[in-house]
Amino acid sequence: MDCDRLLTAYDYTLPEAQIAQSPSIPRDSARLLVVNTTTEQAHAVFRDLPDLLQPGDLLVLNNTRVLPARLHGYKLSGLPVEVLLLEPQPSESMAVNDFSNRWLALVKPGRRLKPGTQIWFGTPDAEPEAMANRVSARVLATDVPTSGRILQFEVPPGESLKSWLYQVGQVPLPPYITNPTADSEQYQTVYSDRPGAVAAPTAGLHFTPELLQELQEHGIDQVFVTLHVGVGTFRPVESEDITQHQMHAEWAEVPMETIEQIRKTKAQGGRIIAVGTTAVRALEGAAQTGMLQPFYGKIDLFIYPGYHWRVVDGLITNFHLPKSSLMMLVSALIGRQRLLDLYQLAIAEGYRFYSFGDAMLILPDAG
Repeated sequence: MDCDRLLTAYDYTLPEAQIAQSPSIPRDSARLLVVNTTTEQAHAVFRDLPDLLQPGDLLVLNNTRVLPARLHGYKLSGLPVEVLLLEPQPSESMAVNDFSNRWLALVKPGRRLKPGTQIWFGTPDAEPEAMANRVSARVLATDVPTSGRILQFEVPPGESLKSWLYQVGQVPLPPYITNPTADSEQYQTVYSDRPGAVAAPTAGLHFTPELLQELQEHGIDQVFVTLHVGVGTFRPVESEDITQHQMHAEWAEVPMETIEQIRKTKAQGGRIIAVGTTAVRALEGAAQTGMLQPFYGKIDLFIYPGYHWRVVDGLITNFHLPKSSLMMLVSALIGRQRLLDLYQLAIAEGYRFYSFGDAMLILPDAG
């Protein structure tokens, strides 16, 4: 079998000390490894980006915003329960813009939360008469693909799940951030305005309003897509033949104004630089018919070496976990062995990895 198809071919060893536990301050002071798709690389700082791109290039950013999706509850037995909301499950009676009371969620301890189980939120020593004013969630079913649960939230009269969630929920940080010092806003991009993600599109964390303005002044425009980062992005690849992996679908929107700007940029010889793998999946997912067109719905596109690129020319991305679908996506643009070599270079040079870590700018070869 071709090595590019083997899960073990995307493995590498990272010293634990290089897993970033906090973001760079200021955001644009992160280091930036600048590479092309063949042989060249250079070291820079993220704020150098206006000098590294060309006037006429177009940045495509994901404007999703992370929900306060982590909740702590309990069973009536007193057993603590942790809930991570993944995505809403619309019902037939919902209007398009309603905030659903039914969610797919990961729960701990999963084996103790069978269908029919009630989860309560708040302090477990409440008086019985106070329970009527508590938010609770009933387990409706098990979701086999994610090993999660479908939860139906029950909210006291006069309250909304959305307002309650923003009062008590926590923005979830990845499990490898074990000693966080960041506040929740540092895990949001400065341009996030579409709530719905359970993890940040981390390549965008390095931008500041001042840097975006400077890029604009250099003739480098910016447009937006939305992809609500969910389990599809961080779900492990488990099959040794990666082509057997099935991505969990994530909701995305690629608006007409973004497409028009992309077409204009390409017609004028500019390059489309995606900010993050989620922006890549939104753009390429919207072009699967062979032509980029407005898109509103679920995307389950899995990009790995051999993929035929339709929209994206370059990429800004962080350094990803071993054996992840994100590594495979970047490998499709730059080559698996070259990516592994660059990761070893980054480790040797002391780059910081994962969500709060440093970044890589991949540019197409000249000519």
